[in-house]
Amino acid sequence: MSSSYDYSEAVLAALEALDEGRTPERPVLREAVRALLAALAARAPGRSVEVRVPPYGAVQCVSGPRHTRGTPPNVVETDPETWLALATGRRGWAETVTEGRVRVSGSRADLSPYLPI
Repeated sequence: MSSSYDYSEAVLAALEALDEGRTPERPVLREAVRALLAALAARAPGRSVEVRVPPYGAVQCVSGPRHTRGTPPNVVETDPETWLALATGRRGWAETVTEGRVRVSGSRADLSPYLPI
């Protein structure tokens, strides 16, 4: 799915730092992760999948049965750097899951139709 999403300054700054082999500053990384999570939630509205990028954020997205209590049945969890790479198309969904850089559970936890943002 192609996108005309304009990345925020935080996303661009975080990607630049990663490209240069640096760790993005914590506030920049936090803002970049949250901006891309919000964009995902806008692209795939719903509440059947919870996407977690600790320690910076989590969103519920993807249409389908709504989860209301306890541990959600459909969860995607990854680290901030991997999330930036997935959300911006620098890494593919299948390879990243296969490598174990993304943990997924549930039948709806495939985000490949919604990435890159």
